[in-house]
Amino acid sequence: MKQPWNFSSYLRLAAAFLRRGRLPALLLAVARKSGKPGPRFNALKDDLRLLQGLCMAWWQGEYRAISSQALLAVVAALLYFVTPLDALPDWLPMVGFIDDLAVLAWVLRTWSDELAAYRAWRDAQAPEALEVIERLPDEQSLALDKPKP
Repeated sequence: MKQPWNFSSYLRLAAAFLRRGRLPALLLAVARKSGKPGPRFNALKDDLRLLQGLCMAWWQGEYRAISSQALLAVVAALLYFVTPLDALPDWLPMVGFIDDLAVLAWVLRTWSDELAAYRAWRDAQAPEALEVIERLPDEQSLALDKPKP
């Protein structure tokens, strides 16, 4: 299946985010955006939580059974989701999030086997352990981790 338009530029951004250690900040931005009130993200909340959990488990070294291509695609889709100026700017009423939904749906469909494997691993974890593994960082800890100029 053909990747979404301009997705390759988000793949390059995803690689840079991973290289620079910026994944936790991205996941926090996804949580902020998807946590806004309103019906537009209700259908996506579980999928976004799955992708965030996968990224945090990978980041913490708890889950590495994902191909680098799948991980890059997940991170790229999350970058696309938080970027307000993409194919359809998010501020456009009623249509601004259609492209975000399409990109996320494409990643979920394209990498469904990899995501199913993560879901199975996740379901096998003790709830207490999973809570620690998937916990997003807070703003304060991210500020402490930033390199000094």
